[in-house]
Amino acid sequence: MSTSPELPADDRLVTLLSHWLTRQLGNDDLRRAVDEVGVAGLAPGQRAAVAELVEELGSAHPDGRGTLEMVVRETLEALAHGD
Repeated sequence: MSTSPELPADDRLVTLLSHWLTRQLGNDDLRRAVDEVGVAGLAPGQRAAVAELVEELGSAHPDGRGTLEMVVRETLEALAHGD
């Protein structure tokens, strides 16, 4: 799934995470897309949240959502607040 490269990284990441929450993306697709967007231009707290998300995606069961959903929501919050 591609997101518009004209949007800032935080906006693209919010879109991706929203798509994951609505089950439009699987774990592997989210991981690839987050890696593609990267963290350039994000605030330190946002980068830390994305790093935690990537770590959790690396250890999550392909069909698992429990803890991962919590991390996705925390990442969304960090991205929204611009921390």
